[in-house]
This record gives sequence, C-alpha cells and structure tokens, in this order.
Amino acid sequence: MTSLEDSARMLRALLRASHLSAFEELPALIAQHGMEAGLHRARFYVVDMQEVVLREATGRGIDAGQDGQELRIDATLPGRVFTSGQPHHASADGRTRHWLPVLDGTERLGVLGVETGPDPDEQTRAAMQDLASLLGVLLVSKRHHSDSYARLTRISPMSVSAEMQWTLMPPRTFSNRRMTIAAAMEPAYATAGDAFDYAQAGDTAHLAIFDAMGHDTSAGLTANLAMATCRNQRRQGNGLAEARDAIEATLIEQFAQSRYATAVLADLDLTSGVLTWINCGHHPPVLIRGRRWTTHLTCTPTHPMGTSLGLPVTLCREQLEPGDQLLLYTDGIVEARDAKGHEFGRDRFVDFVIRHQADGLPAPETLRRLVRAVLEHHDGRLNDDATVLLCEWHGDTHPASPVQ
Repeated sequence: MTSLEDSARMLRALLRASHLSAFEELPALIAQHGMEAGLHRARFYVVDMQEVVLREATGRGIDAGQDGQELRIDATLPGRVFTSGQPHHASADGRTRHWLPVLDGTERLGVLGVETGPDPDEQTRAAMQDLASLLGVLLVSKRHHSDSYARLTRISPMSVSAEMQWTLMPPRTFSNRRMTIAAAMEPAYATAGDAFDYAQAGDTAHLAIFDAMGHDTSAGLTANLAMATCRNQRRQGNGLAEARDAIEATLIEQFAQSRYATAVLADLDLTSGVLTWINCGHHPPVLIRGRRWTTHLTCTPTHPMGTSLGLPVTLCREQLEPGDQLLLYTDGIVEARDAKGHEFGRDRFVDFVIRHQADGLPAPETLRRLVRAVLEHHDGRLNDDATVLLCEWHGDTHPASPVQ
C-alpha cells in the first residue's frame, strides 16, 4: 500500500537527485526511489529511432544499455503499451507487473515497468503514473547531451547527414487542446535531403516540409539551410513570402544554383482554422475531412528554392473545420516501388492514413505503421527519403488528449 506521503516523498527525492545526475544514473535512481513508494523492480525502456524495438536502460558501461533487454514493439505487451499509450499489466506468482507509457507531452519515449502486489490500491496506481510522468521529463532533460542515450536509441549505424538532420528537427509528436502534430521520416539512419519543421507562436502554428535535391550529405546541408533560414525569418516576425525569398537567397549564396529544395510553407490560425500556405515546387498538401473525404489543396506553385527561375509567389488560403487533418509529404512516400515497379501511390498513402485513424489509432502510431508499410512495399530499403507530417486542427476549444 502506498500513501500520499510515500508518493510525494518519492517524487521530491527523485527530482532533487536528478539535478546533478547523468542519463546513466537514471536507471538506479528510478529503481531506488520507486521502491521507497512500493514500486519494485522499476525498469525503463526507450524506443529506437525507427520505433521497432524498446531497449532497456541499465546505466552500466559506456553504452548504457548494451547488456539490457530488447523488446520488439509489435510482439510484446510493453510494445502494445507503447503503441496504444495505455497502461497494461500481467500477474503471476502473487505479483503484478505493470507497464506504463513514458511520454514527454505526447512524444512517445518508451515504457516503464514496475512490480506491485496482486491488487494495488488507487494511490499506488497514481504513484506509478507519477513516476512515469517524471521519468519522461527527466529523459528529455538528459538526452540532448548524452551520447549514451543516442547509442541506446540506435540499432544501426547512422550517416553524418542523418546525424545532422535529427539533431535539428523538432520532436516527432506534439499535441495541445487545439492541434495534434505527428511526423515520420525514413530511412531513419541514412536520411539525406528531407526535413520537417513546426512551431507554435501564440495563435499560429507554423508548418513546413522540405525536399532537397539529391540524397547525399550536400542534400542534407541544403535542407538544413532551408529549415534554419525559415526559422530565422519567422522568429523575426516575417511572413511566408519573406521566408521563401530568404531561403532562395541563402541557397543561391551557398550553392550558386547548383542545389535546390522544394517545400510547402504554411501557417495555421489556431483560433479561426484558416490555413495559409505557399507551394515551392512541391507535392500539394492533402486535406482529410471527417476521416473519409480527401482533396488536394491546389495552389499555383512557385519554383523550387535555389533555382532563381523568377516565378511569382502565390499565397493561398483554406478554411479548415474542426477535426480536419492536413498531410504534408515528400515524394519518397508515394514513389516507393515494389519489385514489379508499382508505386506505393498517393491513393494508397491517403487510404492507409484514413483507415488507421478510423480504427482509433493515435496519429503517431498511424504514421509509424505507414512507414513500415512503405518500407515493406520497397523491400525494406528506400532509394529516396520518405517524410510525412500530419497536423490535425481540433478547433479552438478541443480538450487536450494524452494519446493523440
């Protein structure tokens, strides 16, 4: 039985101990302070970059987890907890093993496992949730300066370009009461040329997707320059057209028209639902309404940034309805081909998203499964980066959802 005082003492002691602790020390701290609140054998697992496996953090050795368990997401109870965002438990020999999702907001970081007696009371269950919540905060506070964390989340060597891309991009999931954003990108360990970005400033959500020419380190540099310039412009308060002009100038200055990037740059008014966007030689966005009706959002495109072709910029607008989903994607998603040369295709792509959302899957899980389907269609290896960003506008008064 866990008292409210036990739970508060656990959280207070763990939080204070964490301030001067490295990532490698977290497994021991979690186990120690969890036990003080009646949560035994506390262990946590973090997800790999491709969201295929959960890897145990042990804190032992420079690899901080190389000797721990590895659990497949699609074949284990902890994996089901990760995909559903809901806790589960299993009982044996008079003890119950509980598995809880570890989140930062709605970004899925991994799972926490703890052990209790066969019938834990409400306060003990609350203590588990509290421990998982604090663990999410601690992981995020430690991971950016921890090579051990980076090693633990990789099951394959990473290219220099992918190292650069993932360091600069935002988390793959974000949600608040007015919107949900989820993104996915493959090949996770060798991406070179695609990038996605989003941010919120007051009542505006900024969305962007980039696809740079080529599939090498120079392509990665091109995409990152475009993304950094876009951020620089919006943080100065400039609009979409000014951001596009600045990106064009940056790429021409650096590459003298030998490199370019296509893109969609968009602003979503979170109060009114008005979407404003420009298309720079890219695939048009797809709008999904009512989980079944879809359309391309047409907008006269300007030229790819970095080519200086002189085409005018058209600022387009669309009124969204609560529940509308916007899909931004790169050609690697729809042009992946099977052994017979058949493309995955736009229709299959959109239908996949609609069907899995209709099944009640959260947006991040839908995109995880989409990427798996695209990879399987292309026999496990992509010849081009495949990136998708999904943004759902809930309306101005939608309540927050912890699993979307």
